[in-house]
Amino acid sequence: MAQIRCVVERITYQNPENGYSVFRVKVKGYDDLVTLVGNLLDVPAGSVLLCQGEWRVDRKYGQQFQCSTWEEVMPATAYGIEKYLGSGLVKGIGPKFARLIVDRFGTGTIEVIETDIERLNEVHGIGPKRIAKISESWERQKDIKNVMLFLQGHGVSTAFAAKIYREYGKESVSKVQENPYRLADDIWGIGFKTADGIASKMGYSKDDPRRVRSGILYTLGQLADEGHCFATGEQLLGTAAELLDVGEEAIGAVLVDMSGAGDVITDGEAIYLPPFHYAECGVARRLLALRNGNGSLFSEDEPELPRGEGIVYDQTQLEAVRLALKSKVVVLTGGPGTGKTTTTKAIIGALRSSGMKVLLAAPTGRASKRMSEATGMEAKTIHRMLEYNPKDGYQRNADNPLTGDALIVDECSMIDILLMNNLLKAVPDGMRLILVGDIDQLPSVGAGNVLRDIIDSGAVPVIRLTRIFRQAQSSRIVMSAHAVNAGRLPDLSNGRETDFFFLREEDPEKVAESIVDLVGRRLPGAYGIGADSIQVLTPMQRGVVGAASLNIALQQSLNGNGDSLSRGGYTFRKGDRVMQLRNDYDKEVFNGDLGYITEVNLEDRVLKVDFDGRETEYDSSELDELSLAYATTIHKAQGSEYPVVVIPVMMNHFVMLQRNLIYTGITRARKVCVLIGQLKALSYAVRNLTVQKRNTRLKERLAIPEEGNL
Repeated sequence: MAQIRCVVERITYQNPENGYSVFRVKVKGYDDLVTLVGNLLDVPAGSVLLCQGEWRVDRKYGQQFQCSTWEEVMPATAYGIEKYLGSGLVKGIGPKFARLIVDRFGTGTIEVIETDIERLNEVHGIGPKRIAKISESWERQKDIKNVMLFLQGHGVSTAFAAKIYREYGKESVSKVQENPYRLADDIWGIGFKTADGIASKMGYSKDDPRRVRSGILYTLGQLADEGHCFATGEQLLGTAAELLDVGEEAIGAVLVDMSGAGDVITDGEAIYLPPFHYAECGVARRLLALRNGNGSLFSEDEPELPRGEGIVYDQTQLEAVRLALKSKVVVLTGGPGTGKTTTTKAIIGALRSSGMKVLLAAPTGRASKRMSEATGMEAKTIHRMLEYNPKDGYQRNADNPLTGDALIVDECSMIDILLMNNLLKAVPDGMRLILVGDIDQLPSVGAGNVLRDIIDSGAVPVIRLTRIFRQAQSSRIVMSAHAVNAGRLPDLSNGRETDFFFLREEDPEKVAESIVDLVGRRLPGAYGIGADSIQVLTPMQRGVVGAASLNIALQQSLNGNGDSLSRGGYTFRKGDRVMQLRNDYDKEVFNGDLGYITEVNLEDRVLKVDFDGRETEYDSSELDELSLAYATTIHKAQGSEYPVVVIPVMMNHFVMLQRNLIYTGITRARKVCVLIGQLKALSYAVRNLTVQKRNTRLKERLAIPEEGNL
């Protein structure tokens, strides 16, 4: 086995799924840069590595060093020190100051920083403030290095080590030694499998109760991520046994202990993580209480409705208004072009003419912005309306409810069981509740199928808008969406006057190339728009025409140069469109929020992102919270609309090709929708009604409101 010491010059490729990386590195004795390949995820440019492995010659790519094991070491040469300091690992030192410092102190630079940091005053441009910043960062890096040495010995990546340090500080090593499985509970991005790998190297047995407990929680968490509120006993035992490679008896024994300790709640055959059980029962209890409240505004007189040029209400819309005045809880549902917005505005007008204060809310920033534009009134995100903050949670609740007479919530198909529970807690007994949404769209990303369950329960009045208004019938986008929803292929004839196109292409590679051309050249040229008005929506994350690959291709075409920071296989540059991947309450950004990178600071290893006028800063170790968003999955696009949408439809994605997915994708387009791919795949999706049934009991709890069910 050979050994090389090298400096990472640049990162050519990284696969965020498995960590496989291709680096170009500087090796002593080699004039040209050497290609280094192996599992080296989260190693930043500028790192000095000691690598064990083998030299080999690849027929396509030539000579490479295949790395099997590696460790990060301190640089010994002036060149390596400059690269290391210039990588941004030490805040206050970027490439410019790295060069100046090394020019002054040479190979003694590290010793100067370690033992006599005030000597940095000898370098032009470095003053007391910068020295203090460098000193603080250097000490922190030393602490992190010690943590990293321990964690890397147990298979933990550099980036995860930084996250662990941020959470536990100097206690990181002792806390991980005490119980490595706590990492899966405490650190976002570290799941059971990573924690299990660490524990295995520390000598934990397969049937250790701490391991089994963590595996059960992981299994329930995975099911929640798939939309389930609970697991059946059989489902949990089978899935956890496969994950843990232990007998069901061992799992059953730990499960009994967890139930006794309140870690899980057993409700008949259903096993819940506590938050989901409390939420499901809470939503049912609260909806029924609101429904049964007294407060009809109904009279024999026709309600006073907003009138304007061309506004004509049909009988269903009028009935919706009457119900909103008569009932305490109402659901309004319908597809595109059926008049949901007009009806909502009519309900607002009728309620306000009755002297009522009306509040408007939606699950996401984009959805609330659309609601504001459509109604001319302020609409807030649900989190903002409930005055959420990370430290204290929801400030609006049963003890401090919302003030107003009626609450109208749009895009309710997106609301999961946890959010709906927190919302209903804040709705006082006297307030009317009108839930608006399209149940034919995809269900919420989070657990539950709340809107569908409420409608199917029959517990509250429901108005379904089905008539497509004449002005909407001229839109092929609208008519195509309804055709898909009815199980029919839409009109696929292309022409200059249409807003809906289907471009046939069988080869996935050519589809990817065509999408880059459509976004970068053809659509901007045809419609006089910028690429920022075009959103690519794809059924899946992976594959040639998945979001991950398309993002890299689109970025290369649209924004391929400039200062950058890399993380998790993505490179981020100024001007990139990005998406937030999780709720970050400290930053007040939420899963699915879209923004643009406004600044990349190589010196401090931070970037800034503008989310609808609000700038947010990300440290390099936090970049796994972001992904490029030139392309996103259709699931991530719920509640958003874009001027132009491009959707690949390929049999490669057959596991995701479902009618409601294509329907949701088409309905995201405001002006132009382009489908590109295989007719076979589109036909398959339109026919496929197989939607995974989610484990929920909300429908039953609403339909049979017995004490035992709540």
